[in-house]
Amino acid sequence: MSTFSVESLSVPVVQAPMAGGPSTPALAAAVSDAGGLGSLAAGYRSAEALSRDIEEFRALSSGPLSVNIFVPEAQTPSPADVEAYRTGLRSWTLDEDIRGEVPPVSDSGDDMYREKLAVVMDHRPDVVTFTFGLPDVLTIERLHEVGVLVGATVTTVREGREAHANGAGILIAQGIGAGGHRGQFDQSADPESVSASSLLGGLSDATSLPLIGAGGIDGPQTAQQLLNAGAAAVQVGTLFLTTDEAGTKPTHRQALLDAAAGKRSSETIVTRAFTGRPARALVNRFTHAMDDMAVVGYPQVHFLTAGIRAAAAQTDDPELLNLWSGTGVAGSRAEPAASLVERFAELHRPEGGAPQARSHIGAQREEPTP
Repeated sequence: MSTFSVESLSVPVVQAPMAGGPSTPALAAAVSDAGGLGSLAAGYRSAEALSRDIEEFRALSSGPLSVNIFVPEAQTPSPADVEAYRTGLRSWTLDEDIRGEVPPVSDSGDDMYREKLAVVMDHRPDVVTFTFGLPDVLTIERLHEVGVLVGATVTTVREGREAHANGAGILIAQGIGAGGHRGQFDQSADPESVSASSLLGGLSDATSLPLIGAGGIDGPQTAQQLLNAGAAAVQVGTLFLTTDEAGTKPTHRQALLDAAAGKRSSETIVTRAFTGRPARALVNRFTHAMDDMAVVGYPQVHFLTAGIRAAAAQTDDPELLNLWSGTGVAGSRAEPAASLVERFAELHRPEGGAPQARSHIGAQREEPTP
């Protein structure tokens, strides 16, 4: 039975779990120490590395911690589609003399899903959230039994109802403006263009669970709008990418700051071009060339483009890198994480607005509103 609630945060801000390097123990600790909820991303990390990250966080902070885990894909990509994308990608890189190997398509596994579940069962962070789908009911119940609050990233009201029925205790309502991967359960579906505030409204009518609003936040004003729409807290990702403690690649960090300063376009696109899964990024040469050829193909496409992305980071070329960014990129600054959290310190939850986060959630599963 969890003793943590989002309502207990002195600043209703959750640092988004940004896989691939940006989320670090130092970043999570700085956010939690400033009154928010720091997060660690388990995605692309080994189970052993995740365990070390949690231990490092706890050496730095006594504040609350959330850990995010990718659920293995329910929809298997078409091998023919992925191979066709590989062919197109190789042809483009050869024609344009672009560095980076395009490897053969391979079975890329399940991101050590079971092993990472074992890590969080052992370390027992305050919150464990899941993205790309739902864990089974038994897994959620076991996490509840060891005192972990379980959250699910949802992009539609239907997904929210499914998560509630499975026993989730909190929902992260990811609007279309969010940067990085869409958390939708079915990777093959077209992303639904629902704003975070509209999604919060629909979820508030469908479920009594506490909600965290995410997507399009460029500062306190847009965050307050999500609290007014029914969120108990807001999840901020893009703005944390340029904080001092983030492990963001320097090329990515500078591109975000340049977009905020008007030195490059701040236009973003939801594309499958980099990973085979819908994800929002700054528009660049790669998206212009490959978006029309993109296929449903996560995680296989993620590994097909890895060599190109690594070479782009090494040569400081933002035009070939996955510049994950939400539509709120204009609010990006180079600053300590604590200063960013402080910018949100005056946020308030409207009286009778957001549903209360209840520590007893998980002791007994409730059924969502039909």
